[in-house]
Amino acid sequence: MIYSNFHTHSNFSDGSVDMKLYCQKALELSFHSLGFSDHAPVQFNNSFSIPFEKIHQYFETIQSLKTEYQGKLNIFTSIEADFIPNHSYDFDYFRQLAPMDYLIGSIHLVFNEKKNRMWFIDGSDPQVWDKGLAEIFDGDIKKGVITFYEQTMNMIETRKPDVIGHFDKIKMHNKDRLFLTTDKWYRDLIDKTLSLIHEHHMVLEINTRGIYKGRCKELFPSAHSALQAQKMGIPIMLNSDAHQPAELNGGYELALSELKKHGIAELVEFTSRGWKTRAI
Repeated sequence: MIYSNFHTHSNFSDGSVDMKLYCQKALELSFHSLGFSDHAPVQFNNSFSIPFEKIHQYFETIQSLKTEYQGKLNIFTSIEADFIPNHSYDFDYFRQLAPMDYLIGSIHLVFNEKKNRMWFIDGSDPQVWDKGLAEIFDGDIKKGVITFYEQTMNMIETRKPDVIGHFDKIKMHNKDRLFLTTDKWYRDLIDKTLSLIHEHHMVLEINTRGIYKGRCKELFPSAHSALQAQKMGIPIMLNSDAHQPAELNGGYELALSELKKHGIAELVEFTSRGWKTRAI
């Protein structure tokens, strides 16, 4: 079993409660490590990211918890930074604000440059996904998906995150309606993006949130893509993307079973000495 989670959202962003409650729950679950990764500020008003005026408090709170739980729980500092062309901060800006153990780069909003509008692909309501596709990409699913992966590749090359978060989340509200993840054009995008992740020596996250929230039948990314990544030599890690303490190990049992079934035998975790491989 994996006794850690490195993708955690507290009430500094769109999580539910204070960080300390996550630490207490992590100890109940016999976790050895917990990483906080609230949504980094972006350059527009929103309800999901850390308010810019609280970013220093965010880092200070994690540092205080590291001291309080020393010897009981390894606590790590991170953020989940969005990459949105012309609407997000350079990741190095956040790296300069505080010493971070690792940084997760993710895409939640797909930017259509011609319309200067963003398609929100996350959240619990598939109607928001459908409406955004219709209005921002004129219902052209192939164009929208290609833009998502091009934006991801742009993030990899220009922002250089340590971890790629929920790599193929674009599929979540599709549910095989408008495209299949086995379509050649889609698999080609996966292959091209994985090659770039490998080239830049980044870690690929296996994210269980879609599974335990009942929003997707597959992991992000699928076990098939995870196996492909591991064959390429890309280190992969398991995270729950928790937004409340009860979700810290959400979907882990199912995910580990699925990964083992596909021949994946090891994952990486972050430690005080950097990334370490563990058998599953």
